[in-house]
Amino acid sequence: MTTGVTDRIVASDVADRPGGLLRLATCGSVDDGKSTLVGRLLYDTKSVLADQASAIEEASRRRGQDTPDLALLTDGLRAEREQGITIDVAYRYFATPRRRFILADAPGHVQYTRNMVTGASTADLALVLVDARNGVTEQTRRHAAVAALLRVPHVVLAVNKMDAVAYREPDFASVVGEFTAYANELGVPEITAIPISALAGDNVVEPSAHMGWYGGPTVLEHLETVPVSQEVTSCHARLPVQYVIRPQTAEHPDYRGYAGQIAAGALRVGEPVTVLPSGRTSTVSGIDLLGRSVDTAWTPQSVTLLLEDDIDVSRGDLIVPTGDAPATTQDVEATVCHVADRPLTPGQRVLLKHTTRTVKAIVREIPSRLSLDDLSPHPDPGQLVANDIGRITVRTAEPLALDRYADSRRTGSFLLIDPADGTTLTACMVGASFAEAAVAVDEEGWDF
Repeated sequence: MTTGVTDRIVASDVADRPGGLLRLATCGSVDDGKSTLVGRLLYDTKSVLADQASAIEEASRRRGQDTPDLALLTDGLRAEREQGITIDVAYRYFATPRRRFILADAPGHVQYTRNMVTGASTADLALVLVDARNGVTEQTRRHAAVAALLRVPHVVLAVNKMDAVAYREPDFASVVGEFTAYANELGVPEITAIPISALAGDNVVEPSAHMGWYGGPTVLEHLETVPVSQEVTSCHARLPVQYVIRPQTAEHPDYRGYAGQIAAGALRVGEPVTVLPSGRTSTVSGIDLLGRSVDTAWTPQSVTLLLEDDIDVSRGDLIVPTGDAPATTQDVEATVCHVADRPLTPGQRVLLKHTTRTVKAIVREIPSRLSLDDLSPHPDPGQLVANDIGRITVRTAEPLALDRYADSRRTGSFLLIDPADGTTLTACMVGASFAEAAVAVDEEGWDF
C-alpha cells in the first residue's frame, strides 16, 4: 500500500541530512486543527514560497479573515477551501537543517477514513490531534485504531487549542489519560503527548511562554529527533523485481540486471538468493547503485542486482536470501480496509497487486467486519462498504510469496483492484487479526 511518492525516494536522497527522511501523517477529528498545525509547521520553518503566501492571504481576505488562514496551505482543493474542511490527503514536503519530511494531512470526517489509511500506510509517525475542549472523540479513537492496525512505529498526541482552555495543565492531563487508556487497549507501547496551540504557535516550532508546567519538546523538536531506521537490516531482505535490464552494448554484451527498490533488509555480494515464486537459486555477483558498484545495499535503495547464473527472472518476481525465503501460497487471509464506493462481496473477481506482481484472484470469504468504536468483530457481514475494516480470504490464480504485515509493511501488504476499470478496491494487510496484531506489537515492539 504505497502512495507512489515514497517509491521514488532512494537512500541517496535521505542521506544528505543528519536525521534522514521522516514520513508523518496528521489525523484527528473534524476541526481539531490539523491543517492549521501543518500550515504553522510550514510557515514557521520558512517552507512557504512567496507566491504561496500571497495566494493564501488573498484567499483568506475573500473569506473575510484579517489574518492569513494557515490551514489553506494544505487544503489545496477548491471544494476544501469553500467548505473549510479537508476531504483528501494533502501531501507536503519540507525540510529543516536536521531532517527532511514528507507530510500527509489526512481528512477528519468519518466518511474519509479510507483516506487516512492511505496517508498512514507508509508513515513512520502518526500525529493525532485532539481539541482540548472536546477531548477524545469517536473519530479520534477510529484514527488511533487505524494507526495501530497499520503499525505506524511512532504515535504523537498533540492536544491542540490549549489557548481556548487558558493553557490549563489539568485539561491537558485529562485528554492524555483518556487517550492513553484507549491506546493501551490497541497495544500502542508508547505515546508522546505535547500541549499546543496551532493557531497561536505555542509548542509547534517555538516553545510556549504560556505553559511553564510543560518541559517536553515542541512538535518540530520531536519530529527532528525521533529515531527512524533507514537501514532495516533486522528485517528479511526482499527485492521485488521491477525491470530486467539488458543493454545489449559492445562494452557489456552479457549484462543482465534485475532492477527494483529493496523493500526490506539488506543484500550483499556473494549472498545465496532464491527467486520466487519459481524457487530457482543463484548467488549475488554484483550490485549496481546509481552507476557504481557496491558490496551491500539496503532498504529503501533502488538498485540493479546481478546474479552468477543465467536464470529466468522477470518483473513481479521476488529475490530473497536462500536461507530466509517465505513460503508461496495461493490462499491469502488478510485484514483489509475497503476504500472504494462499490462494495466488496464474496465471489467477486479482482486483480491482486503485491509489490510489482499483479495476478488474478477471487474473494472467497468475508469472515468479519471490525467495529473501531469498541474493537469488536461482527461475523459474516456479507460485504464490506467504503471505510469498512474487516477480514477476508482470497484465492489467487498464481502463487505469491507473502510476508506477515508485522514483519514487513511492504511485502506484507497488497491491493485488490477492479479488473474492469483499474479502480483500487481494498487495501490489505497479510496475517494476524486485529487483536493478534495488537498483542504482537506489545510483545515485539514497533521496529520492523
